[in-house]
Amino acid sequence: MRVDIRDRGTDVSTGRGAAGRPVLLATLGVPLNEEASVFAVDTAVESGQRLVVANVTALEPLRMSITLGYDALPEFTPEVSASLRRSAELARSLGVHVERLRVRSPRPVQALLDLVADVRPGLFVFGPDRTALRERRYRKALGAVRDRVTCLVWVPNDAAGRS
Repeated sequence: MRVDIRDRGTDVSTGRGAAGRPVLLATLGVPLNEEASVFAVDTAVESGQRLVVANVTALEPLRMSITLGYDALPEFTPEVSASLRRSAELARSLGVHVERLRVRSPRPVQALLDLVADVRPGLFVFGPDRTALRERRYRKALGAVRDRVTCLVWVPNDAAGRS
């Protein structure tokens, strides 16, 4: 049995598994759940896969906003930006290749499902902070994820028994 030793200064996502399926950590326009963030980063480190951190938000169908470029503004709140940045920086500090995505759509739940289909992750961590998201919206999104996502899905403990 061969043992590989890695230190924090090396890129752990460049090994044999780099061509494999990434870990996808996603939220719906709210900060990430801390447990979900830690789990996704830990899984990416342990599996040697890249981490994709995505924020899927609603795009209001206002033609003038799109024309003027308001659809390309930073996240809605500093808390969301800080949450996504913390997860990405933690993963990078542990040697994981990280991609950050922001998806804006008039139908964010459908866009989330399309994103999962496009990225083809080995693990999808659905991690919006439940205290920052309306319960009905969270249940609808979680139900759609459970019904239509074909990869392994992980949700925080507080959400596992609900929906």
